[in-house]
Amino acid sequence: MLNLPLLKAICEAPGVSGFERRIRELVLREVKGLADEVRVDNMGNVIAIRRGKSNKRVMVGAHMDEIGFIVNHIDDKGFLRFLPLGGFDPKTLTAQRVIVHGRKDVLGILGCKPIHIMKPEERKNVVPINEYFVDTGMTKEEVDKWVRIGDPISRERALTEIGDCVTSKSLDNRISVFILIEALRRLKDQVLPHDLYATFTVQEEVGLRGAIGSVGHIDPDFGFGLDVTIAFDVPGSNAHETVTSLGEGTAIKVLDGSVISDYRMVNYLKEVAGKEGIKTQLELLPAGGTDTAAIQRYGKKGAIAGAISIPLRNMHQSTEMAHKEDVEHTIRLLTEGIRQLDTYNWAFGEDHGDRQQPDASTGGEFDWIK
Repeated sequence: MLNLPLLKAICEAPGVSGFERRIRELVLREVKGLADEVRVDNMGNVIAIRRGKSNKRVMVGAHMDEIGFIVNHIDDKGFLRFLPLGGFDPKTLTAQRVIVHGRKDVLGILGCKPIHIMKPEERKNVVPINEYFVDTGMTKEEVDKWVRIGDPISRERALTEIGDCVTSKSLDNRISVFILIEALRRLKDQVLPHDLYATFTVQEEVGLRGAIGSVGHIDPDFGFGLDVTIAFDVPGSNAHETVTSLGEGTAIKVLDGSVISDYRMVNYLKEVAGKEGIKTQLELLPAGGTDTAAIQRYGKKGAIAGAISIPLRNMHQSTEMAHKEDVEHTIRLLTEGIRQLDTYNWAFGEDHGDRQQPDASTGGEFDWIK
């Protein structure tokens, strides 16, 4: 059974990119006692370290930040204008509740021009994000007591169970924060093959910034990105557009717009999943990226890196949806993937038993053996 009270607390904690203090404090409370050492680096990444049998380093990256906004103007009627922190789907913003984190938390509503007074051509278009404003219901004088330019704004939406799924703001990527904490819990009494650096990163939504900083001083040999991915398995989708489907298991990333996973890591995760009876699907995401890209290539020597992804509907919208069974399969694959790293033949990293090495006389092509 998933610890839904913990997941709820993690998802509902505010922490937009660059303003992760509250979610960081929650993570620090939860990882206490689950690691040999816990650090917070200069950028604000939380790094929980478990010592293993060898000094090889394994990094798992799960970003703590969520998409949000930042106040950049307060007009003479007290309405707030803002800039986005991370990518939003603008068509989902109308009349959504937000929280402005000023001298106190202030509830607001995202407003825009009413459809009744839009011109016919305006009705055909999605309202651009720069035409929205935050209405707090307060006078200018009251707003000025609590809100300043530069204050962050997060979405206001509680976690709710719906069928076999959960829906909430910020499942991207708080579901991964939850999964990494749960994996640490399950590994607590296990002897690990290598040193584990469970890293809860900042500022992923604005360019993988925290992960780039943390990889620089961790310098991992192996790396796992842990993030959500698109589940476009709904009416109107075509099979080749689906990417992943809810309820079909955790996803092993082959590639996205920022990374091609190391084929050895892909095959290793497939092998572990098969051996442990873990339900998986493959992820090939044509655009977008995650901390996996930073983990793979920003260390001094690079890392054998891949990613485990949680299928998600309605990504970067007001509320997102994940399947509870997919979450459990992800925890299991991450846990076993860390625990069994020293059992794999990383020199080859693929099923090479059905073919031979290249023959120079044939121009280097493989001869397939039936």
